Amino acid sequence: MGKRNNLSRRKFIQLAASVAASGPAISCTGVISPWRFFTVEEARTVEAICDHLVPADQDPGATEAGVVNFIDRQLVGHLKRWQSAYREGIAGVDQTSLGLSGKKFVDLPAGKQTEVLTALEKGSAPGEVWKRRSPQEFFELIVNHTMQGFYGDPRHGGNRDRISWKMLGLTYPPVRGRLQYDLTKPSNQKPA
Repeated sequence: MGKRNNLSRRKFIQLAASVAASGPAISCTGVISPWRFFTVEEARTVEAICDHLVPADQDPGATEAGVVNFIDRQLVGHLKRWQSAYREGIAGVDQTSLGLSGKKFVDLPAGKQTEVLTALEKGSAPGEVWKRRSPQEFFELIVNHTMQGFYGDPRHGGNRDRISWKMLGLTYPPVRGRLQYDLTKPSNQKPA
């Protein structure tokens, strides 16, 4: 009979929990990333795009609201079908940026970034990716997801600290498809 390993159930569970906890943080390349779907470079590009769509002024913008976190979380969840659109679209944004200005999108000044986004919106963006995918459709997609991340429920990863709701003067929590009842009044009394 072979030598028996004296690994207790408790030690096994502790070891399994520590391995499971570190799993999502380390990718196949061994690089630690805060993102679930995006690479660090892709996240920087998406953040720069979102900052143009919802810029900070007297109120916080897309970055402060955690819009990129929302998009990243949703792309490994309910929005999985858009993963290839984002991979190709982000590459296309950089191709367009390089074609128009000779630099990657995140390295451009704000005015030049606006020119790139305008080219996407109009469908006149140069780049190999745009021969396979519509630049207008990608632009509409990222605008839509940016708005969802900025104005949506914080439980989905965006609208950090309910900043857009505070900006709009909404109370927390907003009605989510149902009436809110005052349960302190007797049921035979009509609401005020």
